[in-house]
Amino acid sequence: MCLIAFAWQVHPRWRLLLAGNRDEFHARPSVPLARWETPPIIAGKDLEAGGTWLGVTDGGRCSVVTNVRDPRDPQHGRSRGLLALDYLGGVADATNHADALLKTAADYRPFNLLTFDTTHAFYLGNRPEPRAQAVTPGVHGLSNADFNTPWPKTRTLMQQLQAWIDAGHDDEFAPLFEALADPRGYPDDELPDTGVGLERERWLSSAFIRGEHYGTRASTVVAVGYDGRGVVVERRFGPFGREEGETAIPFSP
Repeated sequence: MCLIAFAWQVHPRWRLLLAGNRDEFHARPSVPLARWETPPIIAGKDLEAGGTWLGVTDGGRCSVVTNVRDPRDPQHGRSRGLLALDYLGGVADATNHADALLKTAADYRPFNLLTFDTTHAFYLGNRPEPRAQAVTPGVHGLSNADFNTPWPKTRTLMQQLQAWIDAGHDDEFAPLFEALADPRGYPDDELPDTGVGLERERWLSSAFIRGEHYGTRASTVVAVGYDGRGVVVERRFGPFGREEGETAIPFSP
């Protein structure tokens, strides 16, 4: 994933409400959102490295991972997509998983990881060094920088998610998908400098990225209720934002 906003323990129905975009090279092979037999999770699958960028379990666990945008940082180590897969397919709760991952986080390519169980949530990263932070109740954002770094598109998506909650929405996810489809860019003086050059910063500044070879591949909404029941909805896109289908999978304990 490359853009995420989520509400943790603040919505009256949903313990976790998450909206995010996966930006990736269109040539990288993947399988759409589906139920896996082994491990028994609901996720998309990266066919190049075998991991996933986002997934949930019937028990209400969720995990999502992003990369860290820094061309000066070599992409060495284990695939970060295995991080979400290992958490979802494991038995450790979010707290014990965070403690254990700190010992091996440096072995992975640069990552940001979010983990959620029925009571706790954690942000974990390995740049500039391994660290773990418990997530407090509220609306938070994550992109290809540190947790809650106020990149314009991250800040805007957080505001749109808060507005969705304030409007009293429950299971009407269309406004969230509209927010994820936002193509607008932002003024140069608001853009980060991540070392990719101003033109690319401008292109990557929008929530939804259209391109021939790289762009938004999927927009996803995850809703997990306090009772453990929930749903994952994924909309998929090809080059230049071409619509390629939608999948919705409900789950329950």
